[in-house]
Amino acid sequence: MRQRIICWFSCGIASAIATKMILDENHEDKEVLIVYTDTGAEHEDNKRFLRECEQWYKKKITTLKSDKYDDIWEVFEKTKFLVSAFGARCTMEMKKAVRTKFQREDDIHIFGFDSTEEHRFTRMGKESPELLMRAPLIEKHISKTQCFEIFNYTGIKRPVMYRLGFNNNNCIGCVKGGIGYWNHIRKHFPDVFDRMAKVERDIKHTICRVGEDSIYLDELPADKGRHKAMFEEDLFSHSMSCGFICDGGK
Repeated sequence: MRQRIICWFSCGIASAIATKMILDENHEDKEVLIVYTDTGAEHEDNKRFLRECEQWYKKKITTLKSDKYDDIWEVFEKTKFLVSAFGARCTMEMKKAVRTKFQREDDIHIFGFDSTEEHRFTRMGKESPELLMRAPLIEKHISKTQCFEIFNYTGIKRPVMYRLGFNNNNCIGCVKGGIGYWNHIRKHFPDVFDRMAKVERDIKHTICRVGEDSIYLDELPADKGRHKAMFEEDLFSHSMSCGFICDGGK
């Protein structure tokens, strides 16, 4: 049985570029898989993005989902837990547990950590020393901003969450977002904001802080916090050499 390389594709731009980098390497002796874990709470446009990335890669993306929970909201409801200093319960149940069930002992895991996230990659290695891991963006010193500029050459439209000014394409209403992020959610997805505010009250646990004080979302002033998009459309001049990414990018 050939050793597997698993590219963990998140529908984020950084993981999309990291996956392409691995596919462009010579791995004839290994089985390369692209795997996406569905949390049940991401923007509907991610399905379009995933399909178009499959066409770009010329390779099918495998979708995995928890067999215990339908979405992050069910995780919150049944576990009565949102987030702590040790991480978010939704990430544990909808991503890590799913990955653990799928993986083999000798798999090589590819993650989309960029050159500014080496500390996160190092921490993950310490927390999961049993995993064989690579972060090709860190290896090649590619930042998230550079990923976005490179991705312009693919001809694929960015996911809606980026186009709405969010800096990550994760679940709509991430419990790890701050007050600026949540006010941005309130602007674009008021139903999600209200739903999370109700969950907070039901569980009696807050996810945001103002200074040193915890605050419930239904008490959060609409003008608190800042949320500036890192990846404005006019940020990119196409001045960067696209290198490996151009081949088959259209």
